[in-house]
Amino acid sequence: MLKPKQKIATMTELSEAIGISRPTLSKYFQDPGAVRPSTSKKIEERLSEVDYVYNFIATRQNRKSSGLIGVVVPQYNDLFFASLLEAIKKAIRGTGFTMITQSSDGSAEGELQALSRLRSLGADGAIIAPLGVDSSTEALQMAIGDFPIVFADSQPAEPIEGADFVGTDNTQSIASIVEYLCRTGDAPVFLSMPLVNSNAVERRDAYVSKMTDLGFTPRFVDAAQVDASWKFEAYGVGVMDAHFGRSHHINDTILCANDRIAIGAISAANKHGLFAKGGDSAGGLRIAGHDDHPLSQYIYPAITTAAQDVTGIGCDAVRLLLEQVREERTDNPVAIRKEAMLQIRASA
Repeated sequence: MLKPKQKIATMTELSEAIGISRPTLSKYFQDPGAVRPSTSKKIEERLSEVDYVYNFIATRQNRKSSGLIGVVVPQYNDLFFASLLEAIKKAIRGTGFTMITQSSDGSAEGELQALSRLRSLGADGAIIAPLGVDSSTEALQMAIGDFPIVFADSQPAEPIEGADFVGTDNTQSIASIVEYLCRTGDAPVFLSMPLVNSNAVERRDAYVSKMTDLGFTPRFVDAAQVDASWKFEAYGVGVMDAHFGRSHHINDTILCANDRIAIGAISAANKHGLFAKGGDSAGGLRIAGHDDHPLSQYIYPAITTAAQDVTGIGCDAVRLLLEQVREERTDNPVAIRKEAMLQIRASA
């Protein structure tokens, strides 16, 4: 039978029990990289011998800084946002700050609750991928009165004074893939994403602009029969299954506003036997996407897409936020739009 570990209630008791000074322990718990590796290893070994839980909140109650950086994304189960969270986590590591993540669950109510939680925790700053709904404008304006905000990936419904932005240059990315598709085959018809954030509008407008510049008439896939939601794969399947079932768009080049919709569209195409062995379409069907979703290169056929710089977006968002938190920058808000890279694969 295992011997019960000694229960420790305070850091002072812990210091006495394991023979490590309280200031060193405090520094270790705030950032293990702030102490010597040999000291860090010694602390880890001694901690394994006792029952002690570090009280993160209590140690910050009398400080001006909570040491917390909030991050709000629409969905945890979207692999793009999972990749963005990973990039932000790596960029924050070693800065002395702790990341607190919240999901809005793709709803205005969820976004308001997430902002309220971060304000109640006294966050030092926040990186937010907003839904872009009007109902959040007031909450965002109140939140930025408490801490600096950097918007990542998408923009809010109304400009929030003082906030920075980092995201993809949708004008450049959509233009590059439209130009490629027109150069290598028929001009694309556009399958828009549901209007769940600002990217939906920006990508649709970028498609219209580039098609017009190239002398083509913009055309859109009718998606009125399918309910809009964050379930993009189901949306893509629902829209294109209905069209392919009526032999509509079966020889078209279809540009989807994101890869998750393209995955759904390709699933519908495979259901109707529109892609032959080897990924070539039985007729003239081509399907392309946007984002370079982690699964886009592994489905059949692999998706031609525009790869977003997710790591760069996360790193720049953290850098801009910490500049504000540490009051290292007092100039006007910064907007960074990062270029995407064309990834040519079998689907188009």
